[in-house]
Amino acid sequence: MSRRVVRQSKFRHVFGQPVKADQMYEDIRVSKVTCDSSFCAVNPKFVAIIVESGGGGAFIVLPLAKTGRVDKNHPLVTGHTAPVLDIDWCPHNDNVIASASEDTTVMVWQIPDYVPMRNITEPVVTLEGHSKRVSIISWHPIARNVLLSAGCDNLVILWNVGTGEMLLALDDMHTDLIYNVGWNHNGSLLVTTCKDKKVRIIDPRKQQVVANNFEEPIALQEMDTSNGVLLPFYDADSSIVYLCGKGDSSIRYFEITDEAPYVHYLNTYSSKEPQRGMGFMPKRGLDVSKCEIARFFKLHERKCEPIVMTVPRKSDLFQDDLYPDTPGPEPALEADEWLSGKDAEPILISLRDGYVPIKNRELKVVKKNILDNKPPPGPRRSHSGCDPNVSQPALQEVLEEIRALKETVQAHEKRISDLENKLGQFTNGTD
Repeated sequence: MSRRVVRQSKFRHVFGQPVKADQMYEDIRVSKVTCDSSFCAVNPKFVAIIVESGGGGAFIVLPLAKTGRVDKNHPLVTGHTAPVLDIDWCPHNDNVIASASEDTTVMVWQIPDYVPMRNITEPVVTLEGHSKRVSIISWHPIARNVLLSAGCDNLVILWNVGTGEMLLALDDMHTDLIYNVGWNHNGSLLVTTCKDKKVRIIDPRKQQVVANNFEEPIALQEMDTSNGVLLPFYDADSSIVYLCGKGDSSIRYFEITDEAPYVHYLNTYSSKEPQRGMGFMPKRGLDVSKCEIARFFKLHERKCEPIVMTVPRKSDLFQDDLYPDTPGPEPALEADEWLSGKDAEPILISLRDGYVPIKNRELKVVKKNILDNKPPPGPRRSHSGCDPNVSQPALQEVLEEIRALKETVQAHEKRISDLENKLGQFTNGTD
């Protein structure tokens, strides 16, 4: 008589559980726009959700602790002239978020630690380069201020948010609509899926496809007969991939190993209500004291429901095997270092004592002066018939006045920022 061998894994008994009703986010008009993105982005400070908005696109940002019913007049982040299609928090600054829109632009926003009194309407920087709607954005995992965008023009663009410049444009690589884009762990390569049914591994700095022949999968897992979009979330620390079907009501999760059969089914979290979208908390935002290894933010039609994935353990001690050192908020490279070809590993942090989010750090955009790129001086024809050198002092005077005005504006902006932070302290009840 043969006995079935049960595979040993510390994640065999991972279970999902929704939070209590008072820990949900209620009365949110989740966007109804047709798009394959997750509609939700979370970090250890905030949850951001794309919402319905008249006269343009918008998303709402809520402090993580601000659960319960959301005030109908809660400020939104507005500025796009068409629906917002994707949002993504910067992994190196918990107060910076990027948004992509049907209006063909990408905008980057600074979110204050306090709840603002009115809508946030002015982005830190607007990135323009796509000719059709932009449906995908993704921050580089280790390089500061590097942001990827992909649009319905079959174009992938890499930006330096710190200067507002386009770093690279990956064109002529995709023959059809790009479905999704993902970075590898250190941002040296990226992978895309496309409507032409091809998966491409791309070296963005060489602007080359280094692999796209995946005719024979090493593992094939039948999911179901649903035709909804699958939202995959991969946790590299535990080697678990979570699959959430948009319009589905379940989360299936699998452990990935280096040996055949490679993909091992663990379990399925099921509920009654279908999900409109899903957010996935970075590892540093989890509660390690409760052996929480993942937290999802499930979007319903009018609410957001956190779902906690836990490994059952009896001990109250820190579980080293569940929480290896994980990528922290510090970037390993500057944008120009990465662009020049340098690679590095993510800077890891320990979660032994938990993670305390860093105070708001201002994102500064330094745009290059177009005068730095002016052509070399040469003979010019004067339309007035006067000596061209006559106007030089006047030009110098204008430039000097512009410089002085910019310094004044920067001083006022700093003063406003200081006062807003002080206001936030009063609002939050701190001294």
